[in-house]
Amino acid sequence: MSHPHPELPLPPALPSKGLRIVALGGLGEVGRNMAVLEYEGRLLIIDCGVLFPEDHQPGVDLILPDFEYIADRLDDVEAIVLTHGHEDHIGAVPYLLRLRRDIPLVGSRLTLAFVEAKLKEHRIKPVLRVVAEGQTQRFGVFDCEFVAVNHSIPDALAVAVTTGAGTVLHTGDFKMDQLPLDGRVTDLRAFARLGEKGVDLFMVDSTNAEVPGFVTNEVEIGPVLDTVFAQAEKRIIVASFSSHVHRVQQVLNAAHAHGRKVALVGRSMVRNMGIAAELGYLDVPPGVLIELKAAGSLPDDRVVYMSTGSQGEPMAALSRMANGDHRVAVGHGDTVILASSLIPGNENSVFRVINGLTRLGARVVHSGNAKVHVSGHASAGELLYCYNVLKPKNVMPVHGEVRHLVANAALAVRTGVPADRVVLAEDGVVIDLVDGKASVVGAVPCGYVFVDGSSVGAVTENELKDRRTLAEEGFVSVFAVVDTATGKVLAGPQILARGMAEDAAVFEEIQPDVVAALEEAIAGGATDTYQLQQIMRRVIGQWVNRRLRRRPMIVPVVVEA
Repeated sequence: MSHPHPELPLPPALPSKGLRIVALGGLGEVGRNMAVLEYEGRLLIIDCGVLFPEDHQPGVDLILPDFEYIADRLDDVEAIVLTHGHEDHIGAVPYLLRLRRDIPLVGSRLTLAFVEAKLKEHRIKPVLRVVAEGQTQRFGVFDCEFVAVNHSIPDALAVAVTTGAGTVLHTGDFKMDQLPLDGRVTDLRAFARLGEKGVDLFMVDSTNAEVPGFVTNEVEIGPVLDTVFAQAEKRIIVASFSSHVHRVQQVLNAAHAHGRKVALVGRSMVRNMGIAAELGYLDVPPGVLIELKAAGSLPDDRVVYMSTGSQGEPMAALSRMANGDHRVAVGHGDTVILASSLIPGNENSVFRVINGLTRLGARVVHSGNAKVHVSGHASAGELLYCYNVLKPKNVMPVHGEVRHLVANAALAVRTGVPADRVVLAEDGVVIDLVDGKASVVGAVPCGYVFVDGSSVGAVTENELKDRRTLAEEGFVSVFAVVDTATGKVLAGPQILARGMAEDAAVFEEIQPDVVAALEEAIAGGATDTYQLQQIMRRVIGQWVNRRLRRRPMIVPVVVEA
């Protein structure tokens, strides 16, 4: 198996009739999925999603793919193919279209409806190309065939991209539920047909590659929800992804069966389910959906709140309920159902919400104690099945953390794919498909791009390090006035600490040492205020570290009289 080396050089020029693949996100992480394919100087992008920040990225709203690799080649982009409508596949589209607004967006009807609604908020009118399974369309030098795949959102598509270099099959996110709620199974007949024709590179979802066997069918969730609804004495709050149409459908059905009304909570939930119902992907039983404000007047045993926030997002509805900061006040006897799986990295946030809701007296039902959710990603058994059906010449695991990619690669080798034909890559690693062989040829710079409020890319890792220091170690400011002519400290040092438990008086013992260090430096010829500030920083820092066992952020200010 081909592993990327941390010191990979920049890639050479792409050989004639070669196909280049560069993932700008989604390899080594769950989210931020984006792949760029290049052939004969033209580019095709598959997905353009966001990654949600973790606890060690304070203040960050979203994390985008790094567009720098294609920033000066946007006119070469033929289209952006979107495999499905989840945020980790479409969330960064508005930020890319800010750079070139007329790039065609290609996807299924529901996927493009979700994207169009999102772009309306960014005041961007997109160029849309609606496609469906079974269709083939040409975008410049790329022939694209779209294949139905099953996922935790309707209308998901895999895409087979054919060029003179061969055929690449990209699954997007998929599983092989044989009894899907909408009757739309992963089209294994199309996979087999593509396999017969020859798949030169199989780019395959890795998220569940470590999980043995097959994913449970979605239909098995309905009876479990029905049982939970039957046992619930008071209000029911169900949290899921705002795009999980199938789960919302099951909640609507269970509510209807038990004489309850459903109120949608959260702007994205209301928007997405409105779109899904309008396009016929969501079948709303008559009279079941009500406005949020009307739900408060109903008896507790007659209402269901369908909410966002299943991943513990701080500003989402469920987190605010857990903190007692939402119009829906969770209380004793209420039932809360977390109808989603844990995205890696969100565990602490989710457990914090569960504890908060439990403290308020609610019964919390989640995938750890009941079968209220099934994954949308193929497990090991399903992946083995795909490898055997397709018999791909080369394999490139995508979508997952490093452990998922490695597990998926091992599955490919077990089915007979030669180890030297399985390419393990991370974000920015360049793969060339030349003469039927895929290989690592270099790497391009590819970092995280942070969205913080209205700023995009302004926050760097250094700023995040400062934020973490402020949060964990505190802040110390030091102010002094010096006269370089006489070599004396005229005022200060005045030391102010924030975020530290110690009394301010503790700093009095270091003040003489700061004065002595400054006066000694001036006597030695130091007159530059920056130099003097660094001396204050060093003296205070060493003392705080030794005396208080802390490493706070220290901001020294020296003013010359």
